[in-house]
Amino acid sequence: MDEFGPLEVRPHPGVDWARQKQVRRLPATYTRPHKTRYFLGAYDVRRGDLFGIFRRHQTWVEFIELLTDIRRRYPAQERLHLVLDNRKSHDRPPVLDFVQQNNMRLVFIPFYSSWLNRIECHFTAIRKFALSGRYFPSHRAQNAAIRAYLNYRRHARQSFEKRH
Repeated sequence: MDEFGPLEVRPHPGVDWARQKQVRRLPATYTRPHKTRYFLGAYDVRRGDLFGIFRRHQTWVEFIELLTDIRRRYPAQERLHLVLDNRKSHDRPPVLDFVQQNNMRLVFIPFYSSWLNRIECHFTAIRKFALSGRYFPSHRAQNAAIRAYLNYRRHARQSFEKRH
């Protein structure tokens, strides 16, 4: 699990297919009236499922909301091992109490080794397939594009599993 962001309402540079001879241009924006958002995500290595929640902040309160969402997806008797970075909001006493009460274990990766967290490469795919070359009018539209990518990814994986 990890946090993806900050997500801003701004043009995202990237590659775009020009169906006509004229390339779609992204507007210049100099103000950020919509503030920022974060995607707190989790990746289930066994199922290959990527999911998460969108929040305005990434404090320990929002982190417990993500842990609650994760816990709901699995039977209570199943012990969950969560791999994450060493962000200060991850080891606060309320978080550690929640983890202990809900049959979970936090596994912290070493400092400066984010590449050990399997979710990082999936965040790169979100940036490429959901955000690259696009300009969203609001956070709602941006979140919808990310959710659409996550749904596409989930359905593509399920159809692949059915065929093989």
